[in-house]
Amino acid sequence: MSIQISPTPEQAARDFAEYFAGWAKGRPRINLALSGGSTPKALFLHWAAHYRESIGWENIHFFWGDERCVPPDHEESNFRMANECLLKPLGIPEHRIFRIRGEGEPVAEARRYAQVLQQNLPSRRGLPAFDMILLGMGEDGHTASIFPHQMSLLTEAAPCALAIHPDTGQPRITLTGPVLNNASDVVFLVTGAAKAGIVKEIIEGQEHSLRYPAAHVAPKEGKLLWFLDEAAF
Repeated sequence: MSIQISPTPEQAARDFAEYFAGWAKGRPRINLALSGGSTPKALFLHWAAHYRESIGWENIHFFWGDERCVPPDHEESNFRMANECLLKPLGIPEHRIFRIRGEGEPVAEARRYAQVLQQNLPSRRGLPAFDMILLGMGEDGHTASIFPHQMSLLTEAAPCALAIHPDTGQPRITLTGPVLNNASDVVFLVTGAAKAGIVKEIIEGQEHSLRYPAAHVAPKEGKLLWFLDEAAF
């Protein structure tokens, strides 16, 4: 586990952007899963503004770790945010964008996206293997769309599954735990004082931390990296 602490959320995004530029250099193909949220939005805007030439975007294929079951132009769509802040500004062609179709029937879409992953990613231990997955963490310790009331998704055999938001009942499509832990590298981008207690429990490996889905993310190969602001640490 590697931990990077930055003074502000904006600096956390900038620090990860710099790390990623070095990490990506020289790789002929990168399969990257994006996340939603305010910190990734800052990251995407920073990438588009300052790393247009210094990252080989032509080698990157974009996927998502989870998606709300809404149309792609909906204000809550993770795809919409990434598309407006990163993909369109960089001119990423459609054939390298593999979005979750939030407008589809949720169970069928989970099956379809699992097939997309199996057809477009290399396989390791019988599962799709990402080069890097970006994750956030909620104030309840959820990550991707694996919430504490659906811990079974951490061991679900299928690569993708239907998740339900515990408060709103909103359906979502999420990567499951085995796929998260099959990635070469997993990066948490977490900011804000409201998450500090859970971050501390997870990083210190405290006994009760396993009640949080994020505590179960530990890639079997590669690295687990946390990029935090001071408030979250």
